[in-house]
Amino acid sequence: MATINKNFTKLPGSYLFSTIAKKVNEFEKANPDAKIIRLGIGDVTKPIAPSVIKALHSAVDEMANADTFKGYAPDLGYAFLREKIAMYDYKDRGCDVNADEIFVSDGAKCDCSNIQEIFGLDNTIGVCDPVYPVYVDSNVMAGRTGDYNSKTDRFDNVIYMPCNSDNGFVPELPDKAPDLIYLCFPNNPTGAVISKDRLQEWVDYAIKNNSVILYDSAYEAFISEENVPHSIYECEGARKCAIEFRSFSKTAGFTGLRLGYTVVPKDLMVEGVALHGLWARRHGTKYNGAPYIVQKAGEAVYSPEGQREIRENISYYMENAKIILDGVKKAGFEAYGGVNAPYIWLKTPSDMTSWEFFDYLLEKACVVGTPGVGFGPEGENYFRLTAFGNRENTIKAIDRIKKL
Repeated sequence: MATINKNFTKLPGSYLFSTIAKKVNEFEKANPDAKIIRLGIGDVTKPIAPSVIKALHSAVDEMANADTFKGYAPDLGYAFLREKIAMYDYKDRGCDVNADEIFVSDGAKCDCSNIQEIFGLDNTIGVCDPVYPVYVDSNVMAGRTGDYNSKTDRFDNVIYMPCNSDNGFVPELPDKAPDLIYLCFPNNPTGAVISKDRLQEWVDYAIKNNSVILYDSAYEAFISEENVPHSIYECEGARKCAIEFRSFSKTAGFTGLRLGYTVVPKDLMVEGVALHGLWARRHGTKYNGAPYIVQKAGEAVYSPEGQREIRENISYYMENAKIILDGVKKAGFEAYGGVNAPYIWLKTPSDMTSWEFFDYLLEKACVVGTPGVGFGPEGENYFRLTAFGNRENTIKAIDRIKKL
C-alpha cells in the first residue's frame, strides 16, 4: 500500500505567496474595477538587459546548427560561466573561490532547499526569525524539525534566532549552537545587512562549534554601503564552515529565465567527508543542468555592457525603494530596509496584525504587500513592501498609502 510523506502534513496552511494570490484573486472577482498595485512578491518588472538578450538570441541560433548544438550541460555548469563567476563575484573582491567549487543551477531557492539533503536528519537547524519560508519548510518536509506547535507558531526542533528592531534585525549568537545555520544578508524580508565584523563572529562561532553556515547572498548586488560584505568568503576561515548561494533572478532580472549557483569550498569537511563531493554527487544525480542558452545569457551579465545595464536596472529598483521608504516614513510608519536591499519592512499601525493590515491595505488602497508573520512569529505586526514594481505604480501605491 502506498503511503505519503507525513512530514508534509506538518506544514501549517499553504505556502505564503499562494495564500496571498488566493486572497487577491477573490478580491478582484468581488471588485472587478479595482486597480490593484502589487508590491508583494519580489518579482522584477524591468526587461532583461539588451546585451543579455543579444546573447540569448545568439545561443538560440547555435542550437539550430549541428556544429554548435549543445545537449546536456556539464554537471557543475559550463566552464565559461563558472570562470566568469569566480573572477568577477569572488576573486575581484579578494575571495578565495575557484571555478570548480561553483555549481550552476536554476536558482538559489532550489539550492537553499536541496542542500539539506546532504546532511543527516539528526542535525539541528538555526534560522533567523523572520525568515524566508523555504529554509524551514524544506527541513520540515525532510523530517528534521519535529512537530509544529500552534501555540508558539514554531517547530519544536528548530532554533529560532529573533531579529527585531532591538538588535537591528541581525541575530545574536545562540547559547546552543545549531548544526546548520541559515543566514541571509542583505536580508529577505527585513532588508537588513550585517557588518563584516559581525559576520566574522558568526564564522568563528561556526568553526568553534563544528557548525555549517548556509549563507544566502542572493541580494548582494543591491548593497550600497561600505563595510557590508558581499560574500561570506570575505571573512577569514569561511571556506571551512560555509556554503554560499547566489541568484541571477533579482541581480539580472532572470526570474523567468532561472539561473543561480552555489559555492561549496573543497576545504569544507563534516565528519571527515568533503561536502563538495557530496553536493557534486547529488547535483549529478538529480539535476541535468541549466540550459546552455541561459548559461550564455549569464555569461553576458559579466560583460562590460552587461554590468553597466544591470547596474542601471538595480539603480532603478533602489530609487523605487527610496520612494517607498521615504513615503511610508512621511506617512508616519516605522520602517526599515530599502538602502542595501529592495525590501522595505514596516511596522503595522495601531497594533494591527500583519494579515489585518494586508486586508486593510488591499480593501482601502488596492495595494498588495506581504504580511510579516508569513516569515515567522517575529514578523507579526510587520509588513513587507518590494521595490520591484514600475516607477509609476510605485509612486501611485505610496500616494494611496499616504491618503490612508
